Amino acid sequence: MKRVGIIVGNGKLPLYFLREAESKGIEVYLIGLFETIEEEIKLHKNFKNFNIGQIGEITKYLLLNNIKEVVMLGKVEKSLLFQNMKLDYFGEQLMEKLPDKKDETLLFGVISFLRLNKIKVLPQNHLLGNMMFSAQCYTDLKPSKEDEKTIKIGVEAAKALSSVDAGQTVVCKESSVVALEGIEGTDKTIERAGEYAKEDCIIIKMARPQQDMRVDIPAVGIETVKKAVQIKAKGIVAEADKMLFLDMKECIELAQKNNIFIIGVKI
Repeated sequence: MKRVGIIVGNGKLPLYFLREAESKGIEVYLIGLFETIEEEIKLHKNFKNFNIGQIGEITKYLLLNNIKEVVMLGKVEKSLLFQNMKLDYFGEQLMEKLPDKKDETLLFGVISFLRLNKIKVLPQNHLLGNMMFSAQCYTDLKPSKEDEKTIKIGVEAAKALSSVDAGQTVVCKESSVVALEGIEGTDKTIERAGEYAKEDCIIIKMARPQQDMRVDIPAVGIETVKKAVQIKAKGIVAEADKMLFLDMKECIELAQKNNIFIIGVKI
């Protein structure tokens, strides 16, 4: 039986992959990075918890279980990443060589270490190609001409934000940017926009300019749509071909019910 490892962050994305892999007869080994990961993951027979700084121990675990391919899935929370980090010998060596402490830099350091040990990191959409955003409007409600102007401004702002690895989400209203994502994450950014600008905001989420599909593919899911409903947003915009659309059917139904458009745009 084929085996694959999942290095698990927060959110439901690792669960989607787990179910898809097991439906195809693939045996999955799960490595949890945070205490806040999904409970269903923790209960899996092949689950083991590690600190992200224990790169030597993680690699040893994979090799001992004859795992040559892994996928890194779930949110790697910036606020949790360096909190109580436990470094083993190889983790210390890796941290000394990193040019900075950005979350992306650390993840690519982990990828490089795994590759040196002949373990391949697969793209995050491996087995999940049917969950990628495409260039279309998913809802009956479509953006107006004025909305399209606001979206254009938001896309440019989100691309600038993601290029410096500060965040990937902006919220706009009436051709103005009202909130930029920081360390607090997408949900808090949307809430803040609702406080500042009230209803009819447009939430725009873009991938990094040079998005590596192995790391931190942005996603829109039901929690994002619930936040949009909470602030009475007008629409949600995501980048086609570079972002995951989780809980697609449920998201579209909730958006339709609340007169919110959802579109994918090709950049």
